[in-house]
Amino acid sequence: MIVRTKESRTKYGKIADATVGRLSRYYRTLKHLETQGVSTVSSEELARRNNVTSAQVRKDFSFFGAFGRRGLGYNVSDLKQNIARILGLDQEWHLALVGVGNIGRALLNFRQFQEQNFYFTLILDSDPAKIGTRIGNLEVKNLDHLADEIRRAHVDMAVLSVPAEAAQKVADQLVEAGIKAILNFAPITLLVPPDVTVRNENMVIEIEHLSFALAEGSRKIER
Repeated sequence: MIVRTKESRTKYGKIADATVGRLSRYYRTLKHLETQGVSTVSSEELARRNNVTSAQVRKDFSFFGAFGRRGLGYNVSDLKQNIARILGLDQEWHLALVGVGNIGRALLNFRQFQEQNFYFTLILDSDPAKIGTRIGNLEVKNLDHLADEIRRAHVDMAVLSVPAEAAQKVADQLVEAGIKAILNFAPITLLVPPDVTVRNENMVIEIEHLSFALAEGSRKIER
């Protein structure tokens, strides 16, 4: 098993994670522009709103084809739909939540998932006190039956919200059950096969980035 690198193999070739992240930000910018009644947008304006260069915007789009016309900019609605298709947002995805702690419950109530066609169809936990209870319209299922429940709920992706000491074992079970995409909230690096994509969400690491920026600013002043 290996740790995923920061790029993905797709039908478009190797695409860096940073490129996919920018596409997501462009998509949200376009959604906002559309609600404001804006019909066309230039690469310069997209760049300004996302704190990148216009050359970067054009390079990101070049991986996936030609979307605009030189001098005329991009049609906001068409570009939004194209990016949605690239990101897979034009289809419905079924998610399994593994671990019903505070983070897990918050994720179940996060409305933007459904707005982007991501739907929780399965909840799993190992706590006898939680198994059999209902959260919304879903019953918490026994983690011991993971493989059967994954198949029954037609799960495409798993959201892992379990303690660090349990995360790798559960990840292994998910992989064995055929899951190819995992969003990991456990504070541990998961080891998975090369055909499995893992995204790690660790808020402590993000805060540490902020603390580094503040500390670095203080060090510059002291110099």
